Amino acid sequence: MCDANPLLAAWDTPFGLPPFDRIRPEHFPPAFDAAMAEHRAEIAAIGANPEPASFANTIEALQRSGAALRRLSNLFSNLVVSLGGPEFEALDRDWAPRFAQHGMAVAQDEALFARIGAVHAARDTLALDTDQRRLLERTYLGRVRSGAALPPEGRARMAEISARLAHLHTAFGQNVLHDEKAWFLPLSGAELDGLPPFLVEGAAQAAAARGREGHVITLSRSLIEPFLVFSPHRALRRRAYEAWIARGYHSGAQDNRALIPEILALRAERARLLGYASFAEFRLADSMAGSIAAAQALLAEVWEPAKRKAAAERDRLLAAARAEGHEGPLAPWDWRHYAEKVRAADYALSETELKPYLVFDRIQQAAFDTAGRLFGLRFVPRPELPAYHPDVQVYEVQDAAGHVGLFLADPFARGDKRSGAWMSSYREQEALDTPLSPIVVNNNNFARATPALLSFDDAETLFHEFGHALHGLLSRVRYPAQSGTAVRRDFVELPSQIYEHWISLPEVLGRYALHHETGEPMPEALIHRLLAAQGFNQGFATVEYTASALIDLALHTHPAPETLDIAQFEAEFLSGIGMPPEIGIRHRPGHFQHLFAGEGYAAGYYSYLWSEVLDADGFEAFTEKGDAFDPEVAARLRHLLSAGDTEDPMALYVAFRGRPPGTAALLKSRGLLG
Repeated sequence: MCDANPLLAAWDTPFGLPPFDRIRPEHFPPAFDAAMAEHRAEIAAIGANPEPASFANTIEALQRSGAALRRLSNLFSNLVVSLGGPEFEALDRDWAPRFAQHGMAVAQDEALFARIGAVHAARDTLALDTDQRRLLERTYLGRVRSGAALPPEGRARMAEISARLAHLHTAFGQNVLHDEKAWFLPLSGAELDGLPPFLVEGAAQAAAARGREGHVITLSRSLIEPFLVFSPHRALRRRAYEAWIARGYHSGAQDNRALIPEILALRAERARLLGYASFAEFRLADSMAGSIAAAQALLAEVWEPAKRKAAAERDRLLAAARAEGHEGPLAPWDWRHYAEKVRAADYALSETELKPYLVFDRIQQAAFDTAGRLFGLRFVPRPELPAYHPDVQVYEVQDAAGHVGLFLADPFARGDKRSGAWMSSYREQEALDTPLSPIVVNNNNFARATPALLSFDDAETLFHEFGHALHGLLSRVRYPAQSGTAVRRDFVELPSQIYEHWISLPEVLGRYALHHETGEPMPEALIHRLLAAQGFNQGFATVEYTASALIDLALHTHPAPETLDIAQFEAEFLSGIGMPPEIGIRHRPGHFQHLFAGEGYAAGYYSYLWSEVLDADGFEAFTEKGDAFDPEVAARLRHLLSAGDTEDPMALYVAFRGRPPGTAALLKSRGLLG
């Protein structure tokens, strides 16, 4: 069987890249069975070791265990969301609870936990290096937070909860994908009026991908948002917007409203088993913020100023709408449309003027070359290496010392691909025994066109995800558990958000923002207008984001979440915080995949704002030098990116910045001062 199943044999591909061209969905179940059995045997051997527990024979042995399962899990989880399709979706539904059960069995293994506890108790006598001390402390804490210190009945219930949550998370994400795949808005004749060429072509490509003639708007953000901006047909905008916000809210098999109360209740029960009053309290106890109060205080600091700014923006938009004969208040499907008109009037700036200069290939190259100037990296195309889809571009990353890792770019929306944008890893960097280089991927969902033209928001998103990729690529740690992005949730967005600053530099735009037809650089006057308008509509952006972060904390502190009617709770909560009716929350609970298709950002969506405090304050280190590529500051930033979870994140930030962060730069960048 090893000959027939590439997952049951050593990979002979360059740099350890998965042999994508030979992998099929049916290869995974036997490979998972073998890898899990191997992992169980490794854990049993550590626990049964007759020698006294030591850092080497317990903590380092634990780091070596599960390598085969980790390799397969990374591969599978990436293919599920990037490639998708019915076979992978069925496997995901079947195996997610099994993975959860296996993970909890390892985390709660009594013999292993006893040995970890013994090493932890002796930590002050072991002369450990900084990274070893942190690994030991985090390993012990992770076991405690997984329930290993609970009595048997508590451990059993924790395992049951974990398996059920894995099932619910998978179902939630697949329900959203189902709704996104099922809906489309056909356009013909006058319904195409007012749409710029890039959107018309994107709609034609979307129709062709669905086997249809003509043009369709889908629920891909790369189509729905520009349609809401440019379509002059208010009734069509309303249909599109209402479909966009209804994902996960359709009665029947794909109704996420039925899943959310159970997810919340199970999380709350798990937190109580561990001695916490709520899941939010549990989650934030192990964060940079440290407490619910700290996270709420940050959100409160921006909420009222953001609403005031949004109200002023609304009045300006309403004046523009009135001038065109609009009667009554603005609706959420009006905001983007009139914001574009006001931006054109007040800043002589329009999306249709910008997009011809923002060609995907060149903006990707800008991200590469910026990393070259900051960190000495080169990105060499390797088209001969296998990829899982024709869209995917594979690059070898090199520096002066040689090979650094592999970077995969998967830029375009597809029907079976998860929506949004994200970075992930097929392999994390480590150097415990044989050094392993990282293999990271950036997924975006840009509209396919020839050429692919980006909005400026798209360009910032590309740089954002590439900042995450650099966090993985530049990792230089010993232990796999500390590699790259394996840091606290409210620290992980710092590398991505600080990297966004470089796409806004005039010198970067002047070099890489070249007109797709003429090759002429973006005019300096246009760059100036673009940068002058960066504070435009920030009230809207801050309100729609902050409302999502606030409802996240409210849901995860609710005393009886199993009783919730989600739609009613959402409406009452938004009314209670004074949500402007003409602005929609960025993520309604029914499609809030950050929270409910997994647990990574649950009670942690505030972390984008927390990290923005760090990134706004941190980029000023370059500004103060008068050089966005200052070598000394870049070297300190590289140390932060390379350190992974080997040090406390605030200590890493202070080492980079020279002091703790402050919120002034954030409030200034969002135009919320005064």
